[in-house]
Amino acid sequence: MARHGKPSSERDTPKKKVTRQGLKRFFRLFRFVKPQRKVFALGLFFLILSSLTTLVFPMLIGDLLDSANSGTLEKINKIGLILLGIFVANAFFSYFRIYLFAVVTQKTLALLRQTTYNHLIKLPMVFFSSRRVGELNSRISADIALLQETFTSTLAQFIRQVITIFGGIALLSIISPRLTLFMLAFIPVVAIIARIFGTFIRKLSKQTQDKVAESNTIVEETLQAIANVKAFSNEAFEIFRYKKKTDEVIDIALKGAKYRGLFVSFIFFALFGSIVGVIWYGVYLVNKGEGMTSGDLFKFVLYTVFIAGSISGMADLYSQLQKAIGATENLLDILDENPEPIDLTREHKDICCNGEVRFRHVNFNYPTRKDMVVLNDITFSVQKGEQVALVGPSGAGKSTITQLLFRFYDPVSGEITIDSKNIKDYDLGELRNNMAIVPQEVLLFGGTIRENIEYGKPGASEDEIIQAAKKANAWEFIDSFPENLETRVGERGIQLSGGQRQRIAIARAILKDPAILILDEATSSLDSESERLVQEALLKLMEGRTSIIIAHRLSTIHNADKIIVIDKGEVKESGTHEELLKLENGIYRNLSMLQIDLMG
Repeated sequence: MARHGKPSSERDTPKKKVTRQGLKRFFRLFRFVKPQRKVFALGLFFLILSSLTTLVFPMLIGDLLDSANSGTLEKINKIGLILLGIFVANAFFSYFRIYLFAVVTQKTLALLRQTTYNHLIKLPMVFFSSRRVGELNSRISADIALLQETFTSTLAQFIRQVITIFGGIALLSIISPRLTLFMLAFIPVVAIIARIFGTFIRKLSKQTQDKVAESNTIVEETLQAIANVKAFSNEAFEIFRYKKKTDEVIDIALKGAKYRGLFVSFIFFALFGSIVGVIWYGVYLVNKGEGMTSGDLFKFVLYTVFIAGSISGMADLYSQLQKAIGATENLLDILDENPEPIDLTREHKDICCNGEVRFRHVNFNYPTRKDMVVLNDITFSVQKGEQVALVGPSGAGKSTITQLLFRFYDPVSGEITIDSKNIKDYDLGELRNNMAIVPQEVLLFGGTIRENIEYGKPGASEDEIIQAAKKANAWEFIDSFPENLETRVGERGIQLSGGQRQRIAIARAILKDPAILILDEATSSLDSESERLVQEALLKLMEGRTSIIIAHRLSTIHNADKIIVIDKGEVKESGTHEELLKLENGIYRNLSMLQIDLMG
């Protein structure tokens, strides 16, 4: 049974090792922070202040304890007021730190989203032919959402933890160098063991996620192919398959739980054991009169707890940084792709005033399948206002010819001209602005009928939209809807029938008023009445335009000025309907007779 999409574990943003190259790519994203650099610097300033005021707190608490034995009431009150002031200042600094980082993050990510989308939509068709839509959507949504967490909290927390660790160790060294060395002796041992445990547990966690993903895939593909499951009476088989996979999840998850329990127990023992050890040695130093007071010991314990908390938090921050680097690489893979040369600032003008099209010795193969020749020495011409039909078996290369005309791809060799000028010499936006296509399968946008018709000419007046709808034989059914042009068509136009969608597409093309029109068998999947209405609309649309028609139903092209027969990527026959029927053993004649037999 075919799999439908990737398992969720593959769709999730993967973690990447933190390498110099990875960090270098990650910091490339900071060019999007540059417009907010002043706000970012101010937020960083408040972050440092809030971190430093937090470090002052244990020192004052220790002094307050010492003053209980040897200080005056005035000194006790003074330290209490200073502590209160520190709390107020810390709250003030924290508020502005959080708000300013949020401002930077939201504006930076908005710019990143806009830049990524703007770049993505200008990439060539060859890029999209090798990517999944879900994958690209994930880059703009999931990866940027992950970076939002990185910029909003991870980065700030990382800086805060670094200040806490190094600032705390410096203050510990001032309080008691001997006790500091005693405390630091525990860190390497705990860190090494935690590293070994953590790596092993992450592997088990990933295995669990993979098994869960595989079980989800079974559910997904079974539900998508539920008709086949029931038709083959394979419910029991699918139930067994799902049970087997979920049982595997239990085995690995329980194994992971066992080691996580050991890991947490070890960390708990190591953390509190080291704190108890520090307190024991500190009490020993106080008892021996080694220059430490009870207040100093309390300071030391609080700083030790702060440092331990920061060190333990660094592991999670490191994990987030790994994900951020993975998300960065995904985004930069898109941003590093070369876009099409589209100038969005230029106002497109009608340049293809005649619409004379020529293909001269064009050869082509898709970049992803270079060993397969799609078009071989294609040569033909279309005069202004002519209706030329391309016919031939499926896979002959008919649709590829129109894709080359739109410059979705460029030919390997040969030349395509419009009005005797190579299409590569035209501005790409202007070139496509003078062409329109009515496809066989119309995919409308999920907005209103007005928005879908207006897509052919953004900013068109309501009168222009209505006139286009009337010419497309679409106004009658549009006017019958209670909301008229404001009727929502649903996702991909699902609320409309096939014939209605086709007429909306024709109205869109009429509104665009192109010099060159491409029709990709726009009536092949319609009922007789819809086909009649659509055919009438197409005839109006083709009047005075250069029209290239990809035809499967030969009955729709009897009146074409020229019919070009394509087979295996080559032009095999060319002429009018009557001329081609006269050719003995001709491809067109055989196709025509075959369709007549099927209809009879």
